[in-house]
Amino acid sequence: MNRLVVVSNRLADPRKASAGGLAVALGEALNSTGGLWFGWSGRIIEGGTAGEGDLHVQQAGRVTLATVDIGRDDHDAYYSVYSNGVLWPVFHYRLDLARFESGAIAGYRRVNQLFARRLQPLLKPGDAIWIHDYHLIPLAAELRAMGCGNPIGFFLHIPLPPPPIFATIPEHDWLMRSLFACDLVGFQSRQDLAHFSAYVVTEAGGRALGDGRFEAFGRTLRAGAFPIGIDVDEFARLAAGREARETFATMREQYARRSLLVGVDRLDYSKGLPQRIKAFRELLVNYPENRDSATLIQIVSPSRESVDAYADILRELEGLCGAVNGDFGSLDWMPVRYIHRTVARKRLPGLYRAARVGLITPLRDGMNLVAKEYVVAQDSDDPGVLVLSRFAGAAEQLHEALLVNPYDIRGSAEAIQQALRMPLAERRARHAALLARIREHDVHRWCGDFLGALAGDGPAAGNA
Repeated sequence: MNRLVVVSNRLADPRKASAGGLAVALGEALNSTGGLWFGWSGRIIEGGTAGEGDLHVQQAGRVTLATVDIGRDDHDAYYSVYSNGVLWPVFHYRLDLARFESGAIAGYRRVNQLFARRLQPLLKPGDAIWIHDYHLIPLAAELRAMGCGNPIGFFLHIPLPPPPIFATIPEHDWLMRSLFACDLVGFQSRQDLAHFSAYVVTEAGGRALGDGRFEAFGRTLRAGAFPIGIDVDEFARLAAGREARETFATMREQYARRSLLVGVDRLDYSKGLPQRIKAFRELLVNYPENRDSATLIQIVSPSRESVDAYADILRELEGLCGAVNGDFGSLDWMPVRYIHRTVARKRLPGLYRAARVGLITPLRDGMNLVAKEYVVAQDSDDPGVLVLSRFAGAAEQLHEALLVNPYDIRGSAEAIQQALRMPLAERRARHAALLARIREHDVHRWCGDFLGALAGDGPAAGNA
């Protein structure tokens, strides 16, 4: 295989223990080809010149890490205002939270042009370029404008909305035209791929040619669904580690008389957190046998809390948790343990393993790897039950979970009750099927399927 060049907004040293499963998988592919990983350095230069930034290059074993600084004005327009103020809410179906500010698109394009200018001299003939996520949708087009003829793939880690929602973005035509500068575009789910196909035909006046090929804007590309997985063996090693075992033992000791439910999420309006707390309250109201016997541990990692929408959901969440505890709690039982901080990743497998029910109920999510981690962490002899939103990309693969509509509070409460009362034989059967599929479609399979398709060695659609 020719050298792999990965481009993402942020990057990680794949040699470090703190690197996640995605970084490890990309690192393996990069290391095998002596590859290059390119992205933003994380440095914001106050008063920096618009569209300019210094390049930093270092070696991480056989992998070259190349990063670019970004000026304050460019960062605010590219990252805060456009990527996270327009694309993130619209792609998660939250048009009410999108800020369609004139001028932000110019900063978004400036940073993508900066990336292209700094990356182009580092490229070699035959390099395969793999661009990641919504921050860098125009990058392939900017590289093509500079004469880049290398094969280019793009993977969208978040959902792609249907055409009527995507078309609310004033620059939607330019964004889709930019994607057609790629040779291969990958999505998390078959639904996202269907939305892409519908846009090409109804909005761009293009054609679906079959076999994952699409024609529009005078170009032809291949597109497919490549559902991302986790590094199962790496997470299993975490589960066997000291921190995870200590956490499991502590949870079992402290909650010996009670059934644990767990939710672990980043603070975001896409995660369905208020709806989850309301469903747990409904459980306590409609199934009083769970009072004094069921405890929900809800961990919410801080995220973008200077943004008004995040501050609003934080206040709502704190109010809901406080109300449940005030209305139902007793001297020796707190129904909801709400933790607003990041819990060390090494401890999470122990928490997952101790929980009878895993609640993964986003309103919309590209994949949601916490659902897969919860399954892998379980004791196969006495596993917990995954309650999963049908609007998470993971729902297309994890059929044996209890799938719920998070907007349906009563229905979600009934699913939680079903999970708490599920017989052991059924829990084992569901868990075995889920675990087998997660192992089959792990992060290494995802990486191999996409790169194989980019090289023309595999199908465009790597569906589970």
